[in-house]
Amino acid sequence: MPRVLISDALSPAAVQIFKDRGVEVDFQPDLGKDKDRLAAVIGQYDGLAIRSATKVTAKILEQASALKVIGRAGIGVDNVDIPAATARGVIVMNTPFGNSITTAEHAIAMMFALAREIPAADASTQAGKWEKNRFMGVEITGKTLGIIGCGNIGAIVADRAQGLHMRVIAFDPFLSPERALDLGVEKVELPELLARADIITLHTPLTEKTRNILSAEALARTKKGVRIVNCARGGLVDEVALRAALDSGHVAGAAFDVFSTEPATENPLFGHPHVVCTPHLGAATSEAQENVALQVAEQMSDYLIKGAIQNAVNFPSITAEEAPKLRPFIALSEKLGSFAGQLTETGLKLVRVTYQGEVAGMKTKALTSSAVAGLLRPMLAEVNVVSAPSVAKERGIVVEEVTREQDGDYDSLVTVTVVTEKQERSVSGTVFADGKPRIVDVKGLKVDAEFAPSLIYVSNEDKPGFIGRFATTLGDAGVNIATFALGRDQPGGSAIALVEVDGEVPPEVLARIQTIPGVKQAKPLRF
Repeated sequence: MPRVLISDALSPAAVQIFKDRGVEVDFQPDLGKDKDRLAAVIGQYDGLAIRSATKVTAKILEQASALKVIGRAGIGVDNVDIPAATARGVIVMNTPFGNSITTAEHAIAMMFALAREIPAADASTQAGKWEKNRFMGVEITGKTLGIIGCGNIGAIVADRAQGLHMRVIAFDPFLSPERALDLGVEKVELPELLARADIITLHTPLTEKTRNILSAEALARTKKGVRIVNCARGGLVDEVALRAALDSGHVAGAAFDVFSTEPATENPLFGHPHVVCTPHLGAATSEAQENVALQVAEQMSDYLIKGAIQNAVNFPSITAEEAPKLRPFIALSEKLGSFAGQLTETGLKLVRVTYQGEVAGMKTKALTSSAVAGLLRPMLAEVNVVSAPSVAKERGIVVEEVTREQDGDYDSLVTVTVVTEKQERSVSGTVFADGKPRIVDVKGLKVDAEFAPSLIYVSNEDKPGFIGRFATTLGDAGVNIATFALGRDQPGGSAIALVEVDGEVPPEVLARIQTIPGVKQAKPLRF
């Protein structure tokens, strides 16, 4: 009988689910706070169920000789060393959708608190004052709500806002026009949202693309008197710039549940009369805590008893027998998706993954999930190979699979085609005998390149002197070229270069590359 340790406070109903499914459970809700005690006993268990208090470090995992699965009741897995867990073959699961309604409701509550100055009015009244004329709020009805990030939580907020007779506009590069129509929201680009919204609410993960998405520059472009709500992630808003905008009166108010540094014992926003703050309460309802506890117990039990994998952040849904053959193609599919995702700037409509040759006879669902996860991850950091299909569906992105017999130079060929509102782009790859995935075609141009940790992708016209100018630009900047792969359709036609470099390429260097005659696009890629 498998054994599971629960080291954080979980609902008693979760304990019962484990028992009902034939899993022995040890409920020690305070153990996660004692790293040494946890490390001493973790070797006895097949599963570990946690919330946020338990920190699963590499040191603890070294002692987890029998551990097969870690289940996090909630979405965030920052308290788990995922690379260390993956290296030891430990599946890490989360419950990405259990907190959605609760978080959306908190955003709506914060919006009301901000619009009617409820916290300040409450404090004043309970202090014995009767300042009826001091607190002049605004109505929600008829106002324009701008939603940045219209995924699962953002869609719920949109639905609630429409019930309040608000006009709803949304910015989300992965929201298709069809999905926007279904939600009843108007899809817009970020500059238009900033200019039109009376209230802005954020519901996007924190990634390099979304960090400080409301920067000083962005805040300056907002409508005067705008109110801003953030119940998503700290770091999405430049808090220092927001304080300045509040002080100047350009921003009328802000309501924050999350902060760039947590626990937030001090913050630039604290103390401002038009700011409402709560201590990361987005998921803090009894219903949400119950939901995620039950979900994690069910998922862990299914894995330990049946071998089924749900909502894993570090492994696809495949069996042990299929894994050795599929593993290199999973890596290939994810990297092809990542390649396309890092080059995609506009709204996705369709993703088509085509399998030719031997790979067409494999378990392509796992490969497609990997490709979609790689495609979405540059904007949606928390997406994984299991949740990727449902995340794509939420955003109205059509995912297609096509299988074909071998027709070409490769025993197996995987092609990821991305269709956006403005263009269609394809990238193909294969796995050679050494087991390493390689890029063999980009937009119909033949090329042969590995997925190096740091690449520069350049699209250009095939003109004499390009290679020399390009190499000189990098050399002058002290950037070393490791490999250089070229492709073109015909002499003097369209060409691409995939250049592996050592380390990061400074933005100013990329800007200089963009000025080389014939260069259409120059972009860094990370794998």
